[in-house]
Amino acid sequence: MSGKNAMSMSEQTARKWLLERGVEIKDIAELVMFLQHKYHDDLQIEECIDNIERVLSKREVQNAILTGIQLDILAEKGMLEEPLQSIIEADEGLYGVDEILAFSIVNVYGSIGFTNYGYVDKLKPGILKDLNDKSSGKCHTFLDDIVGAIAAAASSRLAHRTEKAE
Repeated sequence: MSGKNAMSMSEQTARKWLLERGVEIKDIAELVMFLQHKYHDDLQIEECIDNIERVLSKREVQNAILTGIQLDILAEKGMLEEPLQSIIEADEGLYGVDEILAFSIVNVYGSIGFTNYGYVDKLKPGILKDLNDKSSGKCHTFLDDIVGAIAAAASSRLAHRTEKAE
């Protein structure tokens, strides 16, 4: 399989799995809008979506999505060994590996992404609140951080592109 086809399959699968886990691009775009609307008077949702699309095209982002979602699914099915099963299932605060995986996404667009990520991770607006709802029966230990990181990276990309335009 050529590198181009493998990358295409990786991106298609990452996008498919996001949708299957209840995350739409517009949900992430709303997070980008939340993070950036104060800094861009005429920011449109389409611009947020465009920046998310660019973030999702990055192979390291796709790898983080695939890895995190797979771990969430395995935990949901009770298929991990203890004590990892209980740790991921409970989304223990001191675990931190979910945030480390998210940092691989945030790192793609520089240090501003860390502040954006930390902000949405703490506030949990929009889709992040839904993904953190333990009553759903779903395990989103990794997914909530991945979605926040995608939004933070897209926000960073938007900020860098705006800076260059000025």
